[in-house]
Amino acid sequence: MLRSLRILLGDTVVAADGDIGKVHDFYFHDDTWIVRYLVVDTGHWLPGRKVLITPSALGKPDCDALTLPVALTRGQVEKSPDIDTDQPVSRQQETALHNHYGWPMYWIDPGTGAWPAVSPMAPIFAPPKPFETATEGKADPHLRSIKEVTGYHIHASDGEMGHVEDFIVDDALWVIRYMVVHASNWLPAKKVLISPQWLGEIRHRERKVNVTLTQESIRHCPEFDPRAFVNREYEERLYDYYGRPGYWDESSHATKK
Repeated sequence: MLRSLRILLGDTVVAADGDIGKVHDFYFHDDTWIVRYLVVDTGHWLPGRKVLITPSALGKPDCDALTLPVALTRGQVEKSPDIDTDQPVSRQQETALHNHYGWPMYWIDPGTGAWPAVSPMAPIFAPPKPFETATEGKADPHLRSIKEVTGYHIHASDGEMGHVEDFIVDDALWVIRYMVVHASNWLPAKKVLISPQWLGEIRHRERKVNVTLTQESIRHCPEFDPRAFVNREYEERLYDYYGRPGYWDESSHATKK
């Protein structure tokens, strides 16, 4: 199911033997747009701590109860490595975390965990060169917080048009399928969905995202209603409008190879 990540913020995270805190953030890779971690604020239970949980441990969100189940115990979480989520997460910290829980290490075998062996979305950028790859003591330069990227300015191929407001994720694969963009530079303002496949360069220092679409094409695209679910009928209209192949077709073709 496709759902908003922003709506999940603040939901209660429920382990096998009780609550462990609230959803604080999500970390994703900005080259493949796969969600790598849920950030949980443990509140009064473990004061001052925020813990990371991989999507392979997550169950289906309960929108009515505002809860997100995880296949862990409170004891496992309490004994997990202490990671300062206010600082970039190093590969050494990720290794310690995955060793603690027995989670597969996605940077060694990307076909393990919650994501399938066939990538559900082709990387947006070229693979990093060896010297750019995160080492044990360095942070992964592609691991980003949705809270950080929310608010980035969106630049179409011919000018600025708004800002990032939310992300739509596939909760079966935990892949971000769309950015929700508030096109605030126009009257009346509208909200639109932009696929990561249609993005250009992301300039994190400038808090800017380039889109390989024109302002005029975005202005007349099917409008996104955040009160409604994103269904396949709407997605097909959106992709047909831009004349782009649907990611669901690409995934199907990749699986058959």
